[in-house]
Amino acid sequence: MRVLILSFIIVFSDQVAKLFIKGGSFPSLGISLSGVPYGSSRPLLGNFLRLTYIENPGMAFGIDIGGKLFFSLFSIAASVAIVAYLYHARKEPLGFRLSLAMILGGAVGNLIDRVFYGVIFGDAPLFYGKVVDFLDMNFFDLNIFGYQLTRWPVFNIADASVTLGVLLLLFFHRTSGVGEPSGVRAPYAPGPAGETADGGPSTNTQK
Repeated sequence: MRVLILSFIIVFSDQVAKLFIKGGSFPSLGISLSGVPYGSSRPLLGNFLRLTYIENPGMAFGIDIGGKLFFSLFSIAASVAIVAYLYHARKEPLGFRLSLAMILGGAVGNLIDRVFYGVIFGDAPLFYGKVVDFLDMNFFDLNIFGYQLTRWPVFNIADASVTLGVLLLLFFHRTSGVGEPSGVRAPYAPGPAGETADGGPSTNTQK
């Protein structure tokens, strides 16, 4: 379960970035952050990558299905399920477990926003907080059924971690053979010189 260190690093990095973006005063910790004005946008790598501060009540990349309470409870259930599966898959290849740890870190990062940010910042009850998004990336022009997409929906470190984790999970699941039964051998078949497929003598006595 040492891969959970990666999950912790993702959660820590995600939350530190969000607090610097959102800002706030925490007298008990001696911390006061000015934050970034809501809705403002600043270039990081020219127009390709910008820092744009928005808050998202739904899922990653602005997807909104259901409600805030649903997303909060779903995120809790998903995080618990991933931890349980990580324990179950503790003997699987490292790459496979790291991809799960990335998904877990991203899920917990956004879960903190949804569950606690409303209470911490005094603008919503428990479980009804909004996720802080701030990474605004350029995208090639795409027109689908009249819908023009020129930039990615604004996202955060947690969103990126979940997305990359899912892609790596698909890759490692396919290449490592996770879930395939072990100890299964191919059935014997006659070889070209009266031998079976594994090189042993054939028992076929037909002339």
